[in-house]
Order: sequence, then structure tokens, then C-alpha cells
Amino acid sequence: MDRRTRTRHSARAMPFRRDVGLGRNCRSSGRRERIRTSGPHVPNVVLYQAELLSGAMRPWGRKAGGYSGGIRRRQARAFPADFGLAGGMLGKPRNAERTTDMGGLGKRTGDIVQRPSVVLAVLCFALHAAANGNYGIFRDELYFIVCGQHPAWGYVDQPPLAPLIATWSHALFGDFLWGFRLPAALAMTATVALTAEFTREIGGGRFAQWLAGLCVLFAPVFLIQGVLVSTDMFQALTWLALTWCLVRLEKSGNERWWIAFGAITGFCLMTKYLGAFFLVAIAIGLLATPQRRSLLRPWVYLGALLAGVMVLPNVLWQAGHGWPFLELGKAGASGKNTVMSPLAFLVQQLILIGPLAALVWASGLWAGAVKPKLAVGRAVAIAWVVLLIVFDLSHGKAYYPAAIYPALLAFGAQRIEAWFAGIWVRRGVLAAFALVGAAAAPLTLPVLPIDMFLRYQAVLGFQPSAGENLKQGVLPQYYADMFGWHDLAAKIAAVYWSLPPNERMHAVFFGRNYGEAAAIDVLGRRLGLPPAISGHNNYFLWGPRGHDGSVIIEIGCDRSDEEKFRSVSVVGRTDNPYAMPYETDQPICVLRGLKVPLQTYWPKVKMYI
Repeated sequence: MDRRTRTRHSARAMPFRRDVGLGRNCRSSGRRERIRTSGPHVPNVVLYQAELLSGAMRPWGRKAGGYSGGIRRRQARAFPADFGLAGGMLGKPRNAERTTDMGGLGKRTGDIVQRPSVVLAVLCFALHAAANGNYGIFRDELYFIVCGQHPAWGYVDQPPLAPLIATWSHALFGDFLWGFRLPAALAMTATVALTAEFTREIGGGRFAQWLAGLCVLFAPVFLIQGVLVSTDMFQALTWLALTWCLVRLEKSGNERWWIAFGAITGFCLMTKYLGAFFLVAIAIGLLATPQRRSLLRPWVYLGALLAGVMVLPNVLWQAGHGWPFLELGKAGASGKNTVMSPLAFLVQQLILIGPLAALVWASGLWAGAVKPKLAVGRAVAIAWVVLLIVFDLSHGKAYYPAAIYPALLAFGAQRIEAWFAGIWVRRGVLAAFALVGAAAAPLTLPVLPIDMFLRYQAVLGFQPSAGENLKQGVLPQYYADMFGWHDLAAKIAAVYWSLPPNERMHAVFFGRNYGEAAAIDVLGRRLGLPPAISGHNNYFLWGPRGHDGSVIIEIGCDRSDEEKFRSVSVVGRTDNPYAMPYETDQPICVLRGLKVPLQTYWPKVKMYI
């Protein structure tokens, strides 16, 4: 048999079909290449290789993916490594790890650095690095520091984690405000990065990742949450992480993701009880999808058990103190919080996340309702509806459902990416979102000097809602509550040290709210002031701290005080123009001789609100 005849017989013997696995896109060294399947120049070895890559056949006497030595040698001679087949399509040589140079590592590192998630994270941290040290410490931050100085498994108005972080951060950084707020900045940086990576996980390309990340980066509600050390700083991050676990569960079919879900749930609930509403809402959403089959398997219950063990100490604390958080929530729904119509509540969502971003999360709702690529997309859309209905009917604050928006924005960005294919259109969309977001950022990010901010706010004509039935001053509440605390501590210290020594031994400051009391405890300590007392929230549980009520310093005394004390003297006034109206231009009084022992009178000062 001559050479030509042997070639024909070999070609007929090769077990491949030209119509299977040919002309498909095959991966080669990180790029897609089209295999030509017709014409006289296509060697049999290329057709055979295409069959191997497509999985349509196996080589003779070998497992799938193996090669005989003769075939490998012939392929290597026919196609040198630099052609991209022997080294790419044919797989790596056995000693590839030994021969790899640093060029590939550098390329991979460059790809990671250029990811939207990394760039957006750097930008987010830079914004907060420029802004978080401005203005002053916030009312709730002072309160959390004091709560953390009284370690417990719970408090009247929050779980223990945020107060502990606030106390540790204050102990580490002191009055260095930028350092104190570093946990909030890092949490929001992680939220922005995770949003972009979550978008990538659900199939979004670079445009979708940029779009979703920019929406979260410049969302007004997330800008302010990245500033303040509060119970809200981990909410968006944990809700998104929970949704990520559900996506990984759906894509992989690995029910062990419920264990991670349970661990994140425990952490979420130990930062703020609000996460319980999301868990109920997402559970309702999952029941409307095929993911409900997880209820037939043990892993979801193991995850629930893990979360239950993590939150059990806090539940026991609440139960042991008569469930004060439920009493607090009832007070908020009964008059403290602003009552909104469903339409007004929805408008607040547009403001809190940003008007342009509304187009993105609305697309996420549409995608989840019409034809979601993932069942989790539909579950998130249903959860959003449930949360809005529950919070509006219970008179909750408009920002309560905010933590669900990163996931909605990711699903919406993926859908918008499919609608806008032109590169210049995409660039224009991203530029518009970045410019509008940057222009609105000073409204919730303290980056401007306060006088400049007031002029900027006047030009925009925008006055955000506080979410509570309170009289507003020249600044929005979240800015106004950063002013006046150092002045307050200084004025109370001046009054305290002006008292005769015999009165000073029994004198104590009584705060009408935890902000005033915490300002004395945190800022007045270096001024020689004793710990303050108050009936507001957890201060009520700490009691009168051994004081008898013979001499009390108070802000905002009125006629009712004249009936309770033998004498009332006005000795000064608060006067910070940027503070909340009920904290500025108020009288500072010295009350002497409480007619009823303070320990006996204490139950009447209780104020859970």
C-alpha cells in the first residue's frame, strides 16, 4: 500500500463526524477562535482536535482528553506552539508550570486591577477619605460609643455588634473622626465592590458591572451610610451577600450554600434587626420559584440552626428585658415616624437611590417579573414588593428597604446591557450616571464646607425628609446632628464647675435624649463631668447611677419642672446655629431639691422611642 493509499485509509478510519462539534467557538489561550471545517486545506488533525474539544468523541483507547503519543507528535509538528494550537487548543504540556514566565502573572494581575469592582472600590474609599473627617461626630455615634462601653448581648434599640465596633474604633482613634469612621467607609467600599462582582456573577458584562457599581457608589442613602458608624453600615453588604449565596446555590445546585447563608444571617441580625424583614420577604419570593425545593433538603435547616445559635444570646437578652425593641418599634409606628401614602413612600425611594438609578432598579424589577434568567431575580423582585408594603403600612422610615437595592440594581444593569449594545451609547450612559451622581453627592456626603453647602443646597432647592415628625433647621437632620455636641459639653462643664463644692458632689446632667447624655459621657469626661443620666432608650436601664436628684443640670426646663423641684434656675443657653432646633437656643437650668427620691421617680422618666 503506497503512502497516498495509507493516508486515505487513515482518514476513513478516524472516528469523527464532520457535522458534529465543528464550526463552534472553541477556547484557546483565553480567546475564542473559529475552526474552519471545510475546504481542501483543513488537515484531518484539526478536525479531530475540534471533535475532542467539543466532547463529541474520544481518542482510541484513551479517556476523554487524552492523546496518543503519535497523534500529539504529529500535531505538534504540524502546528508549532506560537500558532496557538499545540500550546492552546491541544492543552498545556506536562511541565507548563515549570516553564511559565512572569508575563502571564502580570497580565492576570493587570486584569484584576482593571476590573470595575476594583476601580469602583478605590473610588468609593477615596470619596469617603476626603469627606468622612468633616463636620462633627453624629448623635447616634456618641450613643453607640456609650453602649459599647457597657457590653451586653443586646440593647433596647439595637443588637450588640455596632456599639462594640463604635467603642473599639473610638478607643483606637479617639477624636480623630476620619479614623473613627473607617469601619463605615470600609463597609461601603466592600458593598460597592461586591455589587459589581455580583453583577458579574449573574452574567453581566463590564458595562453592567460599571453601571450597577456607579448606582450604588452615588446613591444618596449609601453615601451617608458610608460616613456614619451605625447599625446601617453593614445592611446593604449583608443583604447582597445573602442574595449572592442564593445565586451560587441556584447555579451550582450545591445545597451547602445554605450554611454560608446562615452564617451571614447571624451576622446581619447581630448588627440590626431590620434584616429579619428581608429574610421573611426573600423567603416569600423563593416560595414562588423552583428554589422552594430546598425545603425538602436538610441544608436549609442546618443554615437556620447556625443563624439561630448566633442570635440566641441577643434573643434571650430581649426576652429577659421584656422585649423592649418591640415597644420601641410600636412607638415609632404610632407617631414618631412620618406617615406617608404609598405614592409618597415610592417617591422617597427614587430620592434615596437616585432618580437615574430608578431606571436601573425598575429594569431589575421588570426582568424579575417578566422572564428572569435566574429564579433569584424573581425572588428579589417579589421581596422588594413585600418590603415596600410592610414598611409603608407599618409607618416605617423610607430608607428601611434601601439594602435590597444593590441586588436589584445588578439585575437591572444586566438587562440594560442587553438593550444598549453600542459602545458610545454605553459610555454616554455611564458618563451621565457619574456626572449626576457627583453633582448630588454633597447633599449626603460632607465634602463641602458648611457655608458652601448651604449655598449649594439653596441653588438646588432640595430639602430631604428626616423621616420623623421633627422641626427641621437650616441643615438636613443627618448633618444637623453632627453639630453642637462639643459646645454642649463645654457649656454644661462651665455650669457644673460653677456650682458650690457641696452641690457639685451631688450634681448630675440629665439628658432629655440619648444624644445629649452621650455627648456628656463621651466629650465631657475630659472636662471632669460625671456620667450623665437619661430615661431615653438604654439609658433608662442604666438607672440614676447612684444620684439622689438633689442637684440636676438639664437643657430645656419648663413649668413642669417647677412642680417637681424646690427651685429652678436658668444659668445659660445653647446657641449652635447648625444644630437641630430642639438642641439650639434652649435654656440650661439647674434644678434643686427633687421632691420625690430619684430612685422612686425613675420609672416615670422611661422613654422608649
